[in-house]
Amino acid sequence: MKQTRRDFLRIAGTAAAASVVGPQAAHAAHEHTPSANAMGVLVDTLKCIGCRRCEYACQNGAGFNPPPVDTFADTSVMAKPRRPHPRSYTVINRYQNPKGRDGFIYNKFNCLHCIDPSCVSACIVSAFSKREDGPVEYNPRRCMGCRYCMVACPFEIPAYEYDNALTPRVRKCNMCAHLVPGELEAPACVRICPEEVLTYGKRSELIELAHQKIREAPDVYIDHVYGEHEAGGTSWLYLASVPFDQIGFHNVPDKAPPRLTEAIQHGVFKHFMPPVMWFGLLGTAMWLSRPAPEGPTKDTLSHHEIEE
Repeated sequence: MKQTRRDFLRIAGTAAAASVVGPQAAHAAHEHTPSANAMGVLVDTLKCIGCRRCEYACQNGAGFNPPPVDTFADTSVMAKPRRPHPRSYTVINRYQNPKGRDGFIYNKFNCLHCIDPSCVSACIVSAFSKREDGPVEYNPRRCMGCRYCMVACPFEIPAYEYDNALTPRVRKCNMCAHLVPGELEAPACVRICPEEVLTYGKRSELIELAHQKIREAPDVYIDHVYGEHEAGGTSWLYLASVPFDQIGFHNVPDKAPPRLTEAIQHGVFKHFMPPVMWFGLLGTAMWLSRPAPEGPTKDTLSHHEIEE
């Protein structure tokens, strides 16, 4: 069967990737584990009443000068699902649930502060960094605006200041790292929550607490702690009464995305195969697999050639 150029390149690319993701690249594919002192937040969605006070506290803690807290009682903004944006690092969405309070389940969305963050791995200028105690921070002075972090994030969280033409930044929750420890004993959203939906503490202890709640009320909670394993684990953990894809979360594999991408990258450079060489190999493959030129047709022959 005739092989097309695309088929050839796909096979060649697969073989090249397979050749570098092997024992030689194993050191680059090690799993990241959280520090014993890593902090996190457990979100019990069954307790949330959708008051949106956490949105106010987040905007206030970030220095955005939000409107009075009472204005956040407006729930009309929840008519459609929202995502965090440059001036609101967390948002509350609501989802229909016949068993929930008032027929709704409310869920809080913000950066989950991955144990092995894709944004940190994807950033080529180290604008993102993972702190040992949990938060994933962003340094705008390093950022070049490539937005690879936005593409890489499996939870679609980072937001970009498209309306800022001169000094645009990538914006997301930093877990109040600029305030904790310091002015606050916990992130601003945790402190303001009137229903104690949010529990701040060591991640390892929060996981134990989450499973304890599930054991004590198996008819209330589903047996799944979102963030315990997703994308290699996250600092924010969630409990719910329904599958998480029904309340806005993606079904994310347990494997941290950087473990695959970095294994390939490190394997390439370990064998001293810089990008320019890969481009050369691909260019050669394209030249070798180019289609053969077709012979001249009667329409393209000159009158003299036809007469002969």
